[in-house]
Amino acid sequence: MHTPLCRHATGEPTEYAAHALNLGLKEIGMSDHNPMIRDDFDDWHMRIDQLDEYVEKVQKARRDHPNLTIKLSLETDYLPGHEDWIRKLAARHPWDYLIGSVHYVSDSWDLDNPRKISEWKKRDPFEVWTVYFERLTQAAASGLFEIIGHADLCKKFCFYPHQDCTPLFKRFLQTAKENRVAIEINTAGLRKDCKEMYPSRQILQLASQIGVALTFGSDAHAPEEVGMNFTDAMQLAHSVGYTHYCRFTQRRCESVAI
Repeated sequence: MHTPLCRHATGEPTEYAAHALNLGLKEIGMSDHNPMIRDDFDDWHMRIDQLDEYVEKVQKARRDHPNLTIKLSLETDYLPGHEDWIRKLAARHPWDYLIGSVHYVSDSWDLDNPRKISEWKKRDPFEVWTVYFERLTQAAASGLFEIIGHADLCKKFCFYPHQDCTPLFKRFLQTAKENRVAIEINTAGLRKDCKEMYPSRQILQLASQIGVALTFGSDAHAPEEVGMNFTDAMQLAHSVGYTHYCRFTQRRCESVAI
């Protein structure tokens, strides 16, 4: 869940927390977009000088809502070669978990950016999906993250390959399993062009068979999106064989029955 510091979300963490309480939730986690290695890298991450401000916003939400458990996290972009930067961010605050996500398939193309959708029309979707899942696999192998976020974000604008991507999915999921990294059911996909949660039922089915751990995320960019479609997400998880999900405290996992 995000904050205005990322420049494409609305509402303060205390407002997200208030909505969560109205829904009857007992626990949430804030996970805004990390600062990048340069502040001018793009226009949808917080600046490095805002990281402490972000943490204080979460602390304020905790003070305002003492009956709600609020975890402190970052959604952290994985780019090859930026691992040391991520380690520095990880050392800055006592995070409960880090979500590793891939948006960039090159240093200049964030494939889910609506302003850059024309880039898709210049490329073979299978080549893009291949690079995307290679980077996702690297993220899972890096040891930097507890969770991999929106594991098939590449479907957002409905540029689907004709080729079978199952080998790409299996390699990523096997790597996640071997490195004890969870994946999430991210309900935000229902609000995008693809009209489907991230990841697809096929990927979730494979993840369940392989034994990859699971979490749930709304990817909320506004307070009213907190917990959106979670009933559907839990039903989907159960239908592919999941009986438990993970939650994290101080980067340690606890398994909880669905």
